[in-house]
Amino acid sequence: MQQIELNSVRKVFRHGAGRTRTVLEGISFSVRPGEVVGLLGPSGCGKSTILNIIAGLDTDYAGSVRIQGRPMHEQLGAGFRVSYVFQESRLLPWMTLAQNVAFALEAAGFDRGEWQRRTHTVLEHVGLVEFKDYYPSQLSGGMQQRASIARAFSVDPDILLMDEPFSALDELTARKLRQSLLDIWSKFRTTILFVSHNAFESTFLADRILVMGRAPAGRIAEEIDLGAIARPREYDATALFEHSKHVIRALERHAVETPAALPA
Repeated sequence: MQQIELNSVRKVFRHGAGRTRTVLEGISFSVRPGEVVGLLGPSGCGKSTILNIIAGLDTDYAGSVRIQGRPMHEQLGAGFRVSYVFQESRLLPWMTLAQNVAFALEAAGFDRGEWQRRTHTVLEHVGLVEFKDYYPSQLSGGMQQRASIARAFSVDPDILLMDEPFSALDELTARKLRQSLLDIWSKFRTTILFVSHNAFESTFLADRILVMGRAPAGRIAEEIDLGAIARPREYDATALFEHSKHVIRALERHAVETPAALPA
């Protein structure tokens, strides 16, 4: 059974004076349990919109979204957990790192007696246990994003959605965080769907990459299977560079700007 399954999803944005713009058209794909899948494509092709639909943040669309074989709204209302990591850490600034994690645990309905153990475990995974009593403003951007990832994993999510979580970081920090993410994933085997503009990052992280295009609305134009690249992966592996070049060529093929794809 597929963990995530989209079938013929269509999304239309409505502007003033009755104007509309079709952002997604005929989006169909699936993600297997424990799989890491990347969404790549030109700006404005609807990648983030897909994440918002799967997270239940956007319910105004046509087509179907099923989670573990059931309609999405049924799963989200039955204790199925989806965590979302954004480009910014979005930590609550008036709470310490430990309190930020505990806040997520409380919202997810975990018993208070589990908070300390779970908080320690996830902060340990990202190397931030000694900073648990620090406030976000006392930490670097990379440390804040590590805390955000720890918070996301703390609730044992069935699905982790990530929207360009490393794009605001310098490359060295981003590399460390990508590795931290995979280290945690190797323990939890959470299903991950992420958005990125970085071909090499996506090749390093993903089992598969779905390349999106616009013709004129966002669509899945190509699928690239990366299962042949063994895990754990090394940044200097020749296979990563070769596959990332293939990803770049795919992006170039499908990054077509058409007048119909622009807002009315």
